[in-house]
Amino acid sequence: MRLFLTGVIFTLFSICSVPLYGVAWLLGKKDERLQVAFSQNVIKVVFRMIYFVAGVRLVCEGREQLDKKQAYMYIANHKSNLDILTAYLTVPTLTAFVSKDSLKHVPVIRIWMKFLKCLFLNRKDPRDGLKMILQGVEQLKQGYSIFIMPEGTRNRTEELLPFHEGSFKLATKSECPIVPIVMKNNDKIVGHHLAFFRPITVKVVFGQPVYLSDLEPEDKKHIGAYMRERMKEMLANID
Repeated sequence: MRLFLTGVIFTLFSICSVPLYGVAWLLGKKDERLQVAFSQNVIKVVFRMIYFVAGVRLVCEGREQLDKKQAYMYIANHKSNLDILTAYLTVPTLTAFVSKDSLKHVPVIRIWMKFLKCLFLNRKDPRDGLKMILQGVEQLKQGYSIFIMPEGTRNRTEELLPFHEGSFKLATKSECPIVPIVMKNNDKIVGHHLAFFRPITVKVVFGQPVYLSDLEPEDKKHIGAYMRERMKEMLANID
């Protein structure tokens, strides 16, 4: 039943998206930030509905220490396709996600991702990757946060995968603070073979922002490894 209701929500969202696209487009003509804020709120409403019918309860810690007017580079562990839902329901700032290139071809989703200023990464094309980084740096300077999962793929183990150092070029080139986030239990929401949803509590912990200017040269040089160690400590202490 939970899975069926989720399908109903997505179907209704797809239908309602047509007029909502028009609202977002008109807001963008007036002020781009209004368009992003409106789009993010629409997505949050849909994601809340999905988690409600799925029986998912979110518990979030550490978000209060963040400045809502500051642009951050958020980094998080990646255990589930539902990580994006959890992230959007908890980030306190206007935030774009770095996503795999294939999603920009998905109907409905691709338009909302465009309104949300999401970045698409084609791992097979280095030039495209550089273009994405430059675009992301510009967005950070404009005040939009960016969310990325530096493991690069879903992790099916208990240990964090090595972080891609290239993921942190967005922070090093824009000098924005990095916020580590750890999420627990996202991978337990969906039952075997997507057959059902489990009512479960998902824990999200925001770490303190890391300012590159405060780091030792060696840590700054290997920022991916440094942030991975910090997140390992956070995961070890999460309830």
